[in-house]
Amino acid sequence: MNARKWSVTLAALVAVGVAAYAIQPGLFTSLTGSVARLWSPEPAAAQKKGPPPRQIPVEAVTAELRDMPVRLEALGTVTPIASVAIKARLESVITGVHFRDGAMVNAGDLLFTLDSRQLEAEIKRVEAVIAGAVAQQQQAERDVERYNELVKKNAVTQVTLNNAQTQVNIASALAASNRATLDNLKVQLSWTSIRAPISGRISAANVKVGNFVRPADTAPLATINQIKPVYVTFGLPQGQLPDLRKALAAETASVDARAPGETRVAHGQVTMIENSVDPGTGMVLVRATMDNKDELLWPGTLVNTQVTLREEKAVIIPSPAVQVGQGGSFVFVVEDGVAKVRPVTVDRTVDMQSVITKGLTGGETVVVDGQLQLVDGTRVVVRGKGKPGA
Repeated sequence: MNARKWSVTLAALVAVGVAAYAIQPGLFTSLTGSVARLWSPEPAAAQKKGPPPRQIPVEAVTAELRDMPVRLEALGTVTPIASVAIKARLESVITGVHFRDGAMVNAGDLLFTLDSRQLEAEIKRVEAVIAGAVAQQQQAERDVERYNELVKKNAVTQVTLNNAQTQVNIASALAASNRATLDNLKVQLSWTSIRAPISGRISAANVKVGNFVRPADTAPLATINQIKPVYVTFGLPQGQLPDLRKALAAETASVDARAPGETRVAHGQVTMIENSVDPGTGMVLVRATMDNKDELLWPGTLVNTQVTLREEKAVIIPSPAVQVGQGGSFVFVVEDGVAKVRPVTVDRTVDMQSVITKGLTGGETVVVDGQLQLVDGTRVVVRGKGKPGA
């Protein structure tokens, strides 16, 4: 019965094929191909077999357990340890400027000279007064000696002797008074030579030779800023104050500061924490002392600061390995050639390395490149493998 059905079917197909060839030869070829596939002896299982599963190439690193610094970051300001505004202490005329604008000066260097002729003349006058007073005192002392002898002989009265002693005292007082005046004039004369009170970098001179200056002038002649060392001042949230105080007590609170456009880093130590927290902002003021030997930091500059409090063991992976989804942060961990999603908790990021506090224990193979093509359970082939930061 089955053979009869197949015969009828074959005859019908042959008739259709002849008709198709008569109409369009290409249609006949397509029908004959279909018939050949229908009669093919290939097993059904072989016809259903598909291509092997695709493997996604990725790059991976090994999560590493090692010591990592605990750091705080803030925006700081460079301030000089000492800043002195140079002013005149006399009313006089500038007769000399002895420094180059913006140069480094040392304590004691001569900066300005003022006209001192009037003071020098006054000093000579007072010295002459002192000399006259000393001469009068000497004469009076000789009179006292002579009158003492004459009083013993009743040649002069006691009143005459007393008057001579008074003249000695007057001349001595006059000499002493003028010596004090002379000392004062010499101090003022020293003010005509204005010297640097501290070492540092001086500003441009605000006056030149010939300018008349006075102590009441509001603008200084120049300003000296000490920049070796300098302070870096910044604010930190009050929640970080306990850790910061512990690090300061242990002398482990180091500071790195980098100015905009500068590739080098200045190093220093935290030396002061303000004694109160600003109630309006919840911030506490912190000051670090930087040696600044290379003058990397300039007073008034805003700098990026990193405060290293301590080092502690932690699992680290490169930051690009961490992905963020609706459920939080996660990474792809490769196990037996299969990428699996692993939720993680990132504590902080240090130098493009993420510190993981939950989800990894160290030693896992973590995908760092190619995650966009992965889902949980994707088969992968690792192209390169190394340590974090390699």
